[in-house]
Amino acid sequence: MKVSIVTISFNQARFLEEAICSVVNQDYDDVEYIVVDPGSTDGSRDIIQGYKDKIAKIIYEPDRGPADGLNKGFAEAHGEIFGFLNSDDVLEPGAFSRVVQYFEAHPDVDVISGHSWIIDAEGNIKRRFFSDRYSLRMAAYGASILSQASTFFRAKAFRRAGGFNIENRSNWDGELFIDIALAGAQFSLVPEFWSRFRIHEYGITGSGKLHALYQSHREKMFRKIMGREPNIMDRFLVEGARFGRKLLLMSQ
Repeated sequence: MKVSIVTISFNQARFLEEAICSVVNQDYDDVEYIVVDPGSTDGSRDIIQGYKDKIAKIIYEPDRGPADGLNKGFAEAHGEIFGFLNSDDVLEPGAFSRVVQYFEAHPDVDVISGHSWIIDAEGNIKRRFFSDRYSLRMAAYGASILSQASTFFRAKAFRRAGGFNIENRSNWDGELFIDIALAGAQFSLVPEFWSRFRIHEYGITGSGKLHALYQSHREKMFRKIMGREPNIMDRFLVEGARFGRKLLLMSQ
């Protein structure tokens, strides 16, 4: 069972090599690795070229943002299982073997998620991040969240959903999972840690620059899932669902 992994990278030379190595040094052989760089100027392309013999496809061309870059990468993918790794994140050793084993043992499952370690810029583990058991209704209330780097999905589910929304500049992964679920996919949660998710001042998550976009995204996703505008009661339910999720995470 071939695994296709796409990494999008733009001026992340500080972390890029570690991300690449975490893919190409996996103990699973049938891997197709695709790297997309729309125009880095910080030495990232020199790092990518250093691993060109282990990368199936390198795409050097401008794009309309991360979601567009990922679509371009997956358009070149031939695997049965897809996943994507940001250039500042890291996969745990043995992740692909476990992912393939699970998919082979559960042919009815389309998407699987594991958990992640949260690390800082220097790679120090700060805490754990737990993926939720996926629920569209809870996703509408912002309380069903998956670790992107530890989530893998069948290629047919990705294509059935239509890929990433290239207009989404804040939470393209979250919208993809919603679209895949709306298209009828079966999700499953595996209680294992498959990646390390890096939060740092230069990253989108760590910078805090996209708060307004995140809020707008949550409202759009509510409408997409529920088919209506949120009302006053929904706003209370959103806060309750998030508080409940925090309590659950504190107990884990």
